[in-house]
Amino acid sequence: MASNGNGDGTARVVVPEIKFTKLFINGEFVDAASGKTFETRDPRTGDVLAHVAEADQADVDLAVKSARDAFDHGKWPRMSGYERGRVMSKLADLVEQHTEELAALDGADAGKLLLLGKMIDIPAATQMLRYYAGAADKIHGDVLRVSGKYQGYTLKEPIGVVGVIIPWNFPTMMFFLKVSPALAAGCSVVVKPAEQTPLSALYYAHLAKLAGVPDGVINVVPGFGPTAGAALTSHMDVDSVAFTGSTEVGRLIMESAARSNLKTVSLELGGKSPLIIFDDADVDMAVNLSRLAVFFNKGEVCVAGSRVYVQEGIYDEFAKKAAEAAQNWKVGDPFDVTSNMGPQVDKDQFERVLKYIELGKSEGATLLTGGKPAADKGYYIEPTIFVDVTEDMRIAQEEIFGPVMSLMKFRTVDEVIEKANCTRYGLAAGIVTKSLDIANRVSRSVRAGTVWVNCYFAFDPDAPFGGYKMSGFGRDQGLAAMDKYLQVKSVITALPDSLWY
Repeated sequence: MASNGNGDGTARVVVPEIKFTKLFINGEFVDAASGKTFETRDPRTGDVLAHVAEADQADVDLAVKSARDAFDHGKWPRMSGYERGRVMSKLADLVEQHTEELAALDGADAGKLLLLGKMIDIPAATQMLRYYAGAADKIHGDVLRVSGKYQGYTLKEPIGVVGVIIPWNFPTMMFFLKVSPALAAGCSVVVKPAEQTPLSALYYAHLAKLAGVPDGVINVVPGFGPTAGAALTSHMDVDSVAFTGSTEVGRLIMESAARSNLKTVSLELGGKSPLIIFDDADVDMAVNLSRLAVFFNKGEVCVAGSRVYVQEGIYDEFAKKAAEAAQNWKVGDPFDVTSNMGPQVDKDQFERVLKYIELGKSEGATLLTGGKPAADKGYYIEPTIFVDVTEDMRIAQEEIFGPVMSLMKFRTVDEVIEKANCTRYGLAAGIVTKSLDIANRVSRSVRAGTVWVNCYFAFDPDAPFGGYKMSGFGRDQGLAAMDKYLQVKSVITALPDSLWY
């Protein structure tokens, strides 16, 4: 790693070595057909981190052709599941061996905390790979009890070429969240990483080749949504698209899939998740949990618990302690181990969050703490808490994707269930209570794909993850995620001379 400084005595910024900036197609790093590149910037400073090859229609065509050839004629879908699992396990080992370097790439590219990258993101990726490596040889159909003189069974077969489009908030985890089950199923993939954070995806393509993933099975095409993304979702030779991102882009992907070859689509979209804290909760525990739920990863989390509902009996104490906790949440260089929160991913997101803060003020919410840039340079924002928020305010309805908490009061269980469901989203929810009855009642009443009780961000590869309502459909994680990448075929064979039917 190198350090950049201004020669004025200010702290130097650690910059990791950037090894891979070209497209990865058919097992090789190549320039874009147009020769174009785009900048990826360091959110700590706003400076250019690297120039990355920019894919467009021509490059996506090449990548899809490579993936199609690998699927139709290559060995990956024809290997035994056991053999695929061994290759995936080797890839997991290689990712693990490069933890420091990969965490640094995501830290510099996305503003993510280096320490948590090493402790959470990269280990979670290897765990995901190993989980699906173990699932690769456990794909099987059913024997059917069909009527008449027939024998019936089902086969589960890989769906084919999968287009994968991932967001910038968790570049590593999102890559393997989609790619791991697709590989286990026997599919080939074309991955378009977010243009803000393309670097680690290219590194994973390199490691996949070293692990023995055949050429063409994994292709990575950095670029922009309206060009590379649109080319992928509308491609007639892509069989399925797996997307994580905004609800608005999810709509466009569905339209594109419908207008092309009716490819299957799975969407994990936005969220405006409620965190509900009851009077019987331990206030200090609840304050710490709410701070984590909103400000972790600078609020750039689809399941961020940004709507915090606190029962009236502890509301005043909670509000006071929550403000103090937010003020003690250190904003700084993500490579500094004492930092709790780094910068927003880029200038656009930085300005978007600040606009929502101004909108909250204009709507009549009261700023309890924060609300301003946290540094003169880079895209840092103070942890922000609003009170006097009502459900009809945009800051309570729209996904901000930044460190902004809307703190609201409630009286009864029925009231808070209604308020929690007063959103177009349904990705996640949190409940803090010592009452098993309340926990059961609320968890069954809130319309969300994941409900955490007395915890938050408790993810596991075995726990299916996805949304209700406009938070999307389809599930990542768990064995259920394999279904997105498999087709079910029924085989019926005549048995005219059978005595048993």
